[in-house]
This record gives sequence, C-alpha cells and structure tokens, in this order.
Amino acid sequence: MSSLRLILGDQCSRGIAALRALAPGDVVLMAEVMGECTYVPHHPQKIVLVLSAMRHFAAALTARGVAVRYVRLDDPANTQSLTGEVLRAVAELKPARIVITEPGEYRVLQDIKAWEDEAGVPADILEDDRFLASRAFFDAWARGKTQLRMEFFYREMRRAHSILMEGDSPEGGKWNYDSENRKRLPKGVTPPPPKRFPPDKTTREVMALVAEKFPKHYGKLGNFDYPVTARDAQAGFADFLAHRLRDFGDWQDAMAADQPSMFHALVSAPLNLGLLEPLALCRAAEAAYRDGAAPLNAVEGFIRQILGWREFIRGIYWRHMPEYATRNALGATRALPAFYWTGDTHMRCMAQAIGQTLDYAYAHHIQRLMITGNFALLAGLHPDQVDEWYLAVYADAYEWVEMPNTRGMALHADGGVVGSKPYAASGAYINRMSDYCGACHYDVADAAGARACPFNALYWDFIARHAERFEANPRMAMPVRSLRKMPPERVRALRARAAWLLEQIERGAKL
Repeated sequence: MSSLRLILGDQCSRGIAALRALAPGDVVLMAEVMGECTYVPHHPQKIVLVLSAMRHFAAALTARGVAVRYVRLDDPANTQSLTGEVLRAVAELKPARIVITEPGEYRVLQDIKAWEDEAGVPADILEDDRFLASRAFFDAWARGKTQLRMEFFYREMRRAHSILMEGDSPEGGKWNYDSENRKRLPKGVTPPPPKRFPPDKTTREVMALVAEKFPKHYGKLGNFDYPVTARDAQAGFADFLAHRLRDFGDWQDAMAADQPSMFHALVSAPLNLGLLEPLALCRAAEAAYRDGAAPLNAVEGFIRQILGWREFIRGIYWRHMPEYATRNALGATRALPAFYWTGDTHMRCMAQAIGQTLDYAYAHHIQRLMITGNFALLAGLHPDQVDEWYLAVYADAYEWVEMPNTRGMALHADGGVVGSKPYAASGAYINRMSDYCGACHYDVADAAGARACPFNALYWDFIARHAERFEANPRMAMPVRSLRKMPPERVRALRARAAWLLEQIERGAKL
C-alpha cells in the first residue's frame, strides 16, 4: 500500500521521520505555495532560502531513486496552499495514507489534523525527533513546577546528553559561563568574515522568481549567500569552528557598527531548515574544547544556545499554544513604527540593527533582544505586530522559535513564562556593549534634553508605567526604588520627554 509522504520547507533533513520506511510506490510531496510565502510579508532572502533548499533537497532525493512530486510556485496547476496540494495529490495518486512529520507551527498542525476528513485517507503525524528534547520530555520536566527557567532545563539536557560533563558535574565546575560572555569589542579587533556561498544556478532561478512574485516585500535580495544544502551548511559551520569559535565566548553579546555577524556561528537558519543536526553541532564544539582549540566559555556559550535555549523555547511554545499567541501582560497597544520596515531613523543602534536585517535577513541575538526588542518593549508596541515583524524579516524565524523569543523574552508579554524579568535597558547598556552611540545623532549621556537618547527617557517612563507590577519582582525592584528617589522635577522631565517621543511614533515621525 503506497503512502504520500509530505516534506515541509523546514524539513530538509535526510533523516526526517516521514522519509523512514520508504516503500516501493511511495511518493514524496514537496510544494512551494503562496500561502506559506505571504502569511506574513517574509523577507525575500528568507523565501529564497527556503525554496532553494527545498529544490536542492528534492533533487538529492530524486538522485537516490525516490519518487518526488515537486510543485513549483509558478506551476499553473498549483493551488497555492499546502492543504490544496495534498488534496490534489491524493486525488491523482490515490495513496493509502498520508505520512508527515509534525510541523513547527501550531497553525499548520491544525490544518494537518483536518486532512484525514478532507482527503478521505488516514494521516499519520510522526514526532519530529530532530530536536533533542521531545515534547513529552519537556512536559515531564515542567510538570509541577511553578516557574520554568531555562537554566535548570539546560542542566537536565547536559546530563541527558552527557555534554560538557565530568561525571555528574559540569565541566570546569560551573554550568554557565554567561558572565564571561559580555565583553565589549575592543578597538582594532575585526571579526573574521564568515564563509559565503554564492548562489548557484538553482538559487539564481529562485531569486528571479522571488523578485518577480514579491516585489513589495521589505528586504534586499541581491546579498543572498546562505548555504542551501547540508554540505554547504556543514562547510559554514566548519568555518566557524576554525575561525570564530575561539573568540565567540568573550564577545558573544558585543555589537559593532557594520559588523553584522561578529563572531557568531550563523547556523540558526540552516539548523532551523533541517540542514544541520543540533547534537552534531554540540558534539563538534565540545570536541574543539577537548582538543584545546577553543576555551570553555566560548564552547559552553555556544552549546547553551542550542542544547539549552533552542530546546527550551520550543518546549514553551508547544506547552502554551494556542493561548500563548494572545498574551499581552503589559497591555501594550502602540502600532509598530514604519522605521522597523525601513531602518530610516536617527537612532544609530536601531538603524544598524534594522539596516543589516534588511540587507541580510539576519541580526544576532543581542541586537534582536536589546536593540529592536528593547525599543519595542519600552515604547509599548503591540506584541502581535512585533511578532509579525520578527517572523517576517529573519531567515531563521519560524513561529515555534520566534514567538517565545519575541512575546516572551523581548516583550515580557507572557507575564514571565520565559523570563523572570523584562529585559529593559537604557542607552547605557547599548553604549557599554557597542560602538553605536559615539557617532549617533542622539546623546547617550542625556535623558531629557532635545537630543537625548530616546532609550533613556523611554526606559524610565516604562518603569514608571509599570512600577506597581515591578516592585514585587525582586529583579526589577531596584529601578523602581531608584525612580522613586528621583526629584519630582526630574521625573516630570523624563516622562515629558518620553511622552513627546511616543507622540512622534504615533504620528509616524522618523525619530
């Protein structure tokens, strides 16, 4: 009895569950559909990345003798939805069943659950075991806990997979070297450029198609050089191990003008597509430490991002959806400013973070959290609009990883599910961790003047707006006390400056 085996765009993994037990007569379905390209206005490079990876993966399957039904975006018969293409394939091929690995997004899972009735054949949804913590494992760990904290989950994952362990103890005597990952990049230090992957013929064809079909989507297309095959993704990771891992730990949180990638691995996009395996990345980084090629703070910091944070975020997403997508604990209502889509702002840090996002569909985690995310938090931007922006503009963004990072970590809209405190900061943090402020239009040392850094007044206004909530939070009580010790005229000046800034945002001013 033949099966129709569906592979989604972020499932370009040779070992994916839906491809196991392939039998004669089975057909693999892969479909490029407009619905998945436009449910948010995805960055053109993100669309190219997914479609090109899909085409390369389909070609590799075909070369292995697998029967692949591949539907291109510009196929006149394309229904332009996943459900439509599954129903069309079932009607034409008459398989005995549909087989699919569980998707990464809740909305897609709801569609899949309806396929049995719509198609009239059984639909087997298989666990996505490319992740290192199954949903059952995460739920068992979370059960009975009043708070879920990544640090303790991470320790369980280290033990479960015997990574950076000395028996039952962590390598080096500490679980976490985050305190050693916060150095500012010194003057004269230039990060080595990462390995690039010029588009091949297949990718160039996809780029032309995307340019034609999505001319109004924000973001540049011509800079595209992401790896689109497992082989190239491995080469990119090997380049990180050889040239950047050693220094990644010290400057993991640092930011520098016109240095978009710093010492980062750039593995999140191919990893989330399925081109890389998370455990293999962790083992390779651990081996670099054992071989003396990289220090412990660098290797532990890298492994924590994958084994700890990535798995924790996915667990949070599936444990709390769909209700999580409606959370707005701080009551944020302001519309997303237009400069998030254009980068046209006098705030140099925002212009740098957004500008490189439009150029490369990439910004590293501190730029996302402490620049664009921090501004959205302080300005009270609506979580729905901020969610849409992050999901649209980053090549590595899928809802399971984007939403808890945005709505939870950056905006604290989940009320503390992901993090115990909002990651709010004034311009002082940005000045400490970057070189953005020196040449900025605004004065980072000023808070209330006409050219004062917007982050400063907005920070204190944010604390004032939510003082009653924050004074009960041990990690936020200190700024509330500091605010209450300020002279009343100082508080009035800060809040007047903040009110003016927020009015400019609502008017659509450049800021």
